[in-house]
Amino acid sequence: KMSVPDYMQCAEDHQTLLVVVQPIGIVPEESFFRIYKRISAVSQVNVRDSQRVLYIRYRHHYPPENNEWGDFQTHRKVVGLITITECSSAKEWPQTFEKFHLQKEMYGSTLYDSRLFVFGLQGEIAEQPRTDVAFYASYDECETVEKRIEDFIESLFIVLESKRLDRATDKSGDKIPLLCVPFEKKDFVGLDTDSRHYKKRCQGRMRKHVGDLCLQAGMLQDSLVHYHMAVELLRSVNDFLWLGAALEGLCSASVIYHYPGGTGGKVGSRRAQGGSLSAEAGNRHRPGAQEVLIDPGALTSNGINADTSAEIGRAKNCLSPEDIIEKYKEAISYYGKYKNAGVIELEACVKAVRVLAMQKRSMEASEFLQNAVYINLRQLSEEEKIQRYSILSELYERIGFHRKSAFFKRIAAMQCAAPSIPEPGWRACYKLLLETLPGYSLSLDPQDFSRGTHRGWAAVQMRLLHELVYASRRMGNPALCVRHLSFLLQTMLDFLSDQEKKDVTQSLESYTAKCPGTMEVITLPDGLKLPPVPFTKLPIVKSVKLLNLPTSLRPHKMKSLLGQNVSTKSPFIYSPIIAHSRGEERNKKIDFQWVQGDVCEVQLMVYNPMPFELRVENMGLLTTGVEFESLPAALSLPAESGLYPVTLVGVPQTTGQITVNGYHTSVFGVFSDCLLDNLPGVKTNGCTVEVIPALPRLQISTSLPRSAHTLQPSSGDEISTNVSVQLYNGETQQLIIKLENIGTEPLEKLEVTAKTVNTKEKLYGDFLSWNLEDTLCQFPLKPGKIATFVVNIKVKLDFSCQENLLQDLSDDGISVSGLPLSSPFRQVVKPRVETKPLNPQESSKVGDFSHVKVGE
Repeated sequence: KMSVPDYMQCAEDHQTLLVVVQPIGIVPEESFFRIYKRISAVSQVNVRDSQRVLYIRYRHHYPPENNEWGDFQTHRKVVGLITITECSSAKEWPQTFEKFHLQKEMYGSTLYDSRLFVFGLQGEIAEQPRTDVAFYASYDECETVEKRIEDFIESLFIVLESKRLDRATDKSGDKIPLLCVPFEKKDFVGLDTDSRHYKKRCQGRMRKHVGDLCLQAGMLQDSLVHYHMAVELLRSVNDFLWLGAALEGLCSASVIYHYPGGTGGKVGSRRAQGGSLSAEAGNRHRPGAQEVLIDPGALTSNGINADTSAEIGRAKNCLSPEDIIEKYKEAISYYGKYKNAGVIELEACVKAVRVLAMQKRSMEASEFLQNAVYINLRQLSEEEKIQRYSILSELYERIGFHRKSAFFKRIAAMQCAAPSIPEPGWRACYKLLLETLPGYSLSLDPQDFSRGTHRGWAAVQMRLLHELVYASRRMGNPALCVRHLSFLLQTMLDFLSDQEKKDVTQSLESYTAKCPGTMEVITLPDGLKLPPVPFTKLPIVKSVKLLNLPTSLRPHKMKSLLGQNVSTKSPFIYSPIIAHSRGEERNKKIDFQWVQGDVCEVQLMVYNPMPFELRVENMGLLTTGVEFESLPAALSLPAESGLYPVTLVGVPQTTGQITVNGYHTSVFGVFSDCLLDNLPGVKTNGCTVEVIPALPRLQISTSLPRSAHTLQPSSGDEISTNVSVQLYNGETQQLIIKLENIGTEPLEKLEVTAKTVNTKEKLYGDFLSWNLEDTLCQFPLKPGKIATFVVNIKVKLDFSCQENLLQDLSDDGISVSGLPLSSPFRQVVKPRVETKPLNPQESSKVGDFSHVKVGE
């Protein structure tokens, strides 16, 4: 029973000669594979004085029991042996040469020729000319390796050709030996060797064997003829196992003709042959052989030239692409009759799948693969199971069954960590699991999940992510565990049950206690990069709004006193097409300003989607354009809180345009930088604002009590308060105003103006006067300093104007409009056109409402 299947086999391997390359003694692995690579590069050799090409298949390991099936299919027979050894002295040479002979005995019954490459031996022994031994001083001084291999292959061809000619010649009177597979030998003991049935069996098997030799010798058309004759003979005696082999040989020869580039996936690995042997040469080797002359032509989607497909279909020997698959099915059905031919059946399925992949017949290919899955072999080792599932995965990938491919690759990954393995290969398991991600519509980039509908089966994806986490933990890489758990929580949040959310977050917190999650890209040993996973859903942000400064801190742009403002309005252009995007909305400049050095605020409307209280630590703003000191906040959101306002603050340290790009958080030990561009559906009033230089801050207090009511509402450009005083006509009282600089900038200028407000057409006399000389001596007013000035209130009323004036004054009172007593104040004041700055000696006479104005 053949025990080890070769999952990499393809139909064109039937025309190859098998050469085994093995080390003898102690040879460094790196050095061995360095030479092996050079040897295996000589895979095609043109035969001298012939149009034929020999193809060589190299293996550095081959089970001897598989070699016993060499008569059944000659491409399974080891015909060449190349050994590599190190020998440093002449004393070691006899022992080394003895090992070479022992190695040859392992494959001795099938070998055509062998070679020994010796490295390191110099001197008399190395100078003796030998055919089977090549001496090289070192691995760097072996320029003739490739030439030696070509000579070696030529010697293999000589033996192959002699065997082909010997067995193809019809020797009348000679008995044809019965070729057998290993498990058949005991079944033929005692059979009548003179019966017609037995002779036909011998003839059919030998004819099939000669077909194999012709195919290996580069005689494609001859092999087709022999295979057809073998099929007829073997079918007549119901020799099903060998009939299957003859049919498979017929398929292989036809595949080699139709697909000269090969079906194994290596483009350009084989040369287009067309007619590999001329009619004259074919007749010389086998009289009466029928030649099929087919123009190779160009290939269409199924690999056949449309103009010549009918001719090929009529050809007696070469199968059409459709017939190739039918014959494969028939051969596989015959193999299935023998439990000891499981490996042959499995490999035939794999070869058929590769051909169907070339023909783009995916559904039929999947049927062959499904059959291959259920073929029972001996008890496979874990390594063989991994190889089997990996190849099944690769084949499903080739026919476009990506999810099925991912399924088998995941099984292979689980097999790497099977309980029966003493040292589970968790790294191999993790690597294979990563390769399954595309098949399940998964990637490790959270950006792929931020927009649009979810793709793939969430339940399967979550299972796979959990397995990645577990494999990462068993590899001893907590950073990978954190990254994959973060990805699971971020991308699968909508599909997790309440209990699963709690379990995942608890696991995440246990891992981040040892290794906090970061925003750094994780690079794996094979070069794969895992992007960071920001928690944009913990919490979910629905809107971002930049807030204006408090009223007392806002900078106010005053009207010019020097002339009319120049209009900066742009011409109005109507367009029925409005281009609108979230990017434009965020880049929109806001109509208010922030001030350098002042605390600025941004309000976020957030909600907690978790079924438990969500603690968000170290939450702050991400900005560009201006140096900005973010003042982190910590918040605790109730379970499934609904919209909840959160205000984030910071202080701009320089001036210019500042853009709020997002925010940063720390949740469950994972640090996240959440950019607004990556948040779908977030509403914003614009994220760019101008930061102006720091301005003075002034606090004003007066000696009079505050008024209970307001005579005139604030216009919005100024800050006002009301103080009240009751005076008799002719009475005088002083109003003391304290000016305290509570900011960091000096106050350089003080300007006091007054304006008259006429209500009910009342006329009042002059009652306000002040002197700023002493006050202005204290300017510029440095931070922390206080200046005072006095306003004299003297009441002079003319009662002849109206009879009810006194009663009205009693109702309204007299109010002096000043500034807040406790709130900081900042104003930029420019001289007014209609009002000149007052000299210290000048006084102003106004009505019932006076305004104190401070400028820099």
